[in-house]
Amino acid sequence: MDARESRLLRQHLIDPEICIRCNTCEETCPNGAITHDSRNYVVDPAVCKACLACIPPCPTGAIDNWRTVLRAEAWTAQDQLGWDGLPEDQGAVAIAASAGPAPEDAPPEPAALVTGATLPPLSAAQPCVNLYTPRNPATATVMGNYRLTEAGSDSDIHHVVLDFGAAPFPLLEGQSIGIVPPGTDAHGRPHHARQFSVASPRDGERPGYNNLALTVRRVTVDHEGRPTYGVCSNYICDLRKGDNVQVIGPFGTSFLMPEDVRANLLMICTGTGSAPMRAMTERRRRRRGDGANGRLVLFFGARAPGELPYFGPLLRLPPDFIEIHFAFSRVPGEPRRYVQDAIREQADAVGRLLADPLTYVYVCGVRGMEAGVLEALGAAAAARGLDWESLQGRLRDERRLHLETW
Repeated sequence: MDARESRLLRQHLIDPEICIRCNTCEETCPNGAITHDSRNYVVDPAVCKACLACIPPCPTGAIDNWRTVLRAEAWTAQDQLGWDGLPEDQGAVAIAASAGPAPEDAPPEPAALVTGATLPPLSAAQPCVNLYTPRNPATATVMGNYRLTEAGSDSDIHHVVLDFGAAPFPLLEGQSIGIVPPGTDAHGRPHHARQFSVASPRDGERPGYNNLALTVRRVTVDHEGRPTYGVCSNYICDLRKGDNVQVIGPFGTSFLMPEDVRANLLMICTGTGSAPMRAMTERRRRRRGDGANGRLVLFFGARAPGELPYFGPLLRLPPDFIEIHFAFSRVPGEPRRYVQDAIREQADAVGRLLADPLTYVYVCGVRGMEAGVLEALGAAAAARGLDWESLQGRLRDERRLHLETW
């Protein structure tokens, strides 16, 4: 690189109009280059190493934006926090006129820094993404809103059914959508969309209808237990039949189920992380007549049975269709038990599944569960004489280990 070329920077930016503030980019970045405030997620050009580890997990593509600029004139993180949209691309040729040739257009290959696959199973159907944007949202009508958890429970989780009428909204199991709550934020800007996994299979909550279901928890406290108000979750939980909702998406290109009817699905979730598992389970149930015979095994955790969404319907599923292991952490008089504990109790059976090349693993829930679950899977693999480090790498490379935590 000569002196003139070194004056140019291919700056990495996040589009604030598309970003749904899901935090996957900040969690993934190995260099601490991504930060956020209540307004925007931004990339600090002084820290970013262009490793691209943040690109594959982004569900919307908002993270994959670049501008060739003079290095001395790069937009700082503070500049970006005030943006409502990306600046115009002035063009590398014009910028380079006084600075020599621009750097290569193609950024470097992303670093393999994630523990789960960033590509879908080889047999998965082709997903449709970003069909509707914040500038062009779809309008859905609420067909039903039902509380799933017991009335006296601290956990208020709702099953919400949305119908899109004649507007096409193709979905696959494991994908998500964005809901745009009405009103404005503290800066006077329209609220940004919040992301929710879809809890129904591709042919609809009601088969043959253009509808879908969501599993939404009303947010009233933060992760430290301090009172807070979830703008979008409360909006959704309070919706009434007949209300209209603005929807963007679909999102998601990797957390998808295989179409291979022989595939075993090992599903591990907590709370509303059950949404994609419900979609996959229902898809497989509807395909039983097509010869679908792969095993379904579910590890499902919650604080107590009354706080577990879909607890009743799950108990009614036949054991020859799905094997279910519950784990409850806040039952009075009983020791705390988490999903990783249930996995360890079933280590031999889980190890046999992990050794099967037709097994696909899906983990969905709060980020705090991820390390414990992976450790428990490693222990189950070791119990079968398998080297977990190499097996985990093979599961990832073969697109059979999928993680979606927040």
